[in-house]
Amino acid sequence: MSAAVRPADAPAWPSASRLRVALIGNPNTGKTCVFNLLTGARRRVSNYPGVTVERAAGVVVHHERPLEIIDLPGTYSLAARSPDERIAVDILTGALAGEPPINVACVVIDADNLERNLFLLSQVLELRMPVVVALTMVDVAARHARSVDLAELSRRLNTPIVPLDARNSAGRAQLLDALSAATARPASAFTLAWPKCLEEHAGRLAAALPSTNPDPQRALAAARRMLLDSPCGADAHALYESGDRIRATLVAGRQALADSGIEPASLENELRYTWCAEVTRECVRHDSGMLRPRTSERLDNVLTHRLLGSLIFVVVMGAVFVSVFAWAAPLMDAIDGVFSSVADGIRARLGAGMLSSFLADGVVTGVGGVLVFLPQILILIALVTLLEDCGYLARAAFLMDRVMRVFGLGGRSFVPLLSSFACAIPGILAARTVGSQRDRLLTILVAPLIPCSARIPVYTLLVLAFVPARMFAGVIPLQGLVFCGVYAFGVIVAALVALILKKTVLRGEDAPFLLELPGYKRPSLRAIVLRLYDRTRDFVTTAGTIILAMSVIIWALGYFPRPASLADEVRATLTADGVTDEETLERSIDSAYLRQSYLARAGRLIEPAVRPLGWDWRIGTAVLAAFPAREVVVSTMGIIYNLGSETDENADALHEKLRAARWPDGSPVFTLPVAISLMVFFALCCQCQATVAVIRRETNSWKWALFAFAYMTALAYIASLAVYQLGSRLGS
Repeated sequence: MSAAVRPADAPAWPSASRLRVALIGNPNTGKTCVFNLLTGARRRVSNYPGVTVERAAGVVVHHERPLEIIDLPGTYSLAARSPDERIAVDILTGALAGEPPINVACVVIDADNLERNLFLLSQVLELRMPVVVALTMVDVAARHARSVDLAELSRRLNTPIVPLDARNSAGRAQLLDALSAATARPASAFTLAWPKCLEEHAGRLAAALPSTNPDPQRALAAARRMLLDSPCGADAHALYESGDRIRATLVAGRQALADSGIEPASLENELRYTWCAEVTRECVRHDSGMLRPRTSERLDNVLTHRLLGSLIFVVVMGAVFVSVFAWAAPLMDAIDGVFSSVADGIRARLGAGMLSSFLADGVVTGVGGVLVFLPQILILIALVTLLEDCGYLARAAFLMDRVMRVFGLGGRSFVPLLSSFACAIPGILAARTVGSQRDRLLTILVAPLIPCSARIPVYTLLVLAFVPARMFAGVIPLQGLVFCGVYAFGVIVAALVALILKKTVLRGEDAPFLLELPGYKRPSLRAIVLRLYDRTRDFVTTAGTIILAMSVIIWALGYFPRPASLADEVRATLTADGVTDEETLERSIDSAYLRQSYLARAGRLIEPAVRPLGWDWRIGTAVLAAFPAREVVVSTMGIIYNLGSETDENADALHEKLRAARWPDGSPVFTLPVAISLMVFFALCCQCQATVAVIRRETNSWKWALFAFAYMTALAYIASLAVYQLGSRLGS
């Protein structure tokens, strides 16, 4: 019987009738593929309350019974060391406030790395809860001349085991059958041969714990887990804050273990890995004829080689970025054209007026500003997911760790920062994969400095208008050299800022870089599509709403006040001067309204502050207008200089207007130092309120969001000031 899928938040069934299933497993075991296999695209992705760890859930109906599938963050052990692992443990054990208890644990293990995966499985089995094992990578193990004796493994674990192939849905129905029937089976009585001292103190601690489960063995397992966990991990657990008696019993138990010469972590590793090795010997068969190295090992020798691997990395990343910008450009132009046509249609149908301007210039332009960058974001995410699924991205992170450690970042920060070249938002979201909380926060704070695609229109406008179109050293176009230089400047500053933050605001002991190199495998098209769906929804709902809101606010500031007499005055003056072209008259009226708007008044208000940068009030107004998105500065300049909002960065007319702009004393407003000052400012400032909103969401704190905005704005101002003042003196 086929299973129907519903979103996890659908209220079709009473919550009490749902069977809550937790998917838990090591990273790179195919756990997310199993989740996608069970739930499909109709799932809900959000953050757990009070933390910045992503949760994914979906409800699937099997034989008229709803199963809520909870995809827990990947973890190697129940001894949690990171926020992601802590969430996985707390959900599994029912210790996270506001989360209903888990009924069944579905442990995903990799058939090609069985021994390593059995470590976590043994910990889950000791929790005395219903367990089903989903065995993945069976085909990969077969290619490596390994086969798992499922009957013997199931007998030793006393747990049902279902082999899966998530790419073609093989095993889905059997897994759903096993999960539905899991609660009818007695829980596994699995336990290891723990020392008598540990068991005695675990028993005393179990007696002190609140009686939340009638099974005394489950309470004993929970107490044993508390004694085995590190002190910092244990003290963070909600159960450890239940009362003085529990804390005292826990401290006494740990002290007794120390007095007996028992180091909990070493003891657990020794006992569990001994058991894992024994089970693997009995249940895994090897082809004795396979004496040559694996293909993956031979590939790793090349792809992780210090020189050859680095060259391959440069080629692969170069191909990624050429693909992103080459493939995205026509799609972005098409989206921009569609929204421009919609805005023009609104103006034509409604005519001039506040409603027409609100819909066309506020709402439609705001929505278009959100969607126009989706092609770049989606193409980059698709390519990164492709590299991740096939196993290459982990090798790239390994290679980059050597370089990034110099600047205080780790190899795991590579992917988020790579994603930030398209847009900082997916980069910040991708920082969830960074295990260390400190490194994750550092990655989030640095990601907005990576030069994103929204800066390109600003750079293009200023380079074309003020950098001479000649060759440098006779072979290199000077304009292209300056453009690349500004891009490289952002990367260099990001690296230096990361180093400074690591040694000041975020100083502390570095966590070791532990990175598992997953096996090479064929990427899953289904996984790529679902990742694109999730990230598109994240971008549109999180960043899109902020961009739209800011667009409407900036529209209002640029539209009001709007005295009707001003249009009549401008029209009469220009008509008297012989100007009769209606389009020219309309552009001049729009420019006059903007010049006396609240936005322009704010630009004049800040002119004394930006004058040391070489800016006048018109540049200040354009910078303020660019708060929703940096590229808005171009259209704002077009309106200010009577060219209309449709003017783009390549328009010769706008270039001429900027060159002709003058201060009251007749000196030019825009010079090469001013242009470079403005490019430097946009390279470093956090002129994107959607990015600020996403930082707040991912850190659960306005403190870090405002810190990012403040430090980047201050850095941009100081750098622009230095560039302009130095450039002006050298040119004088």
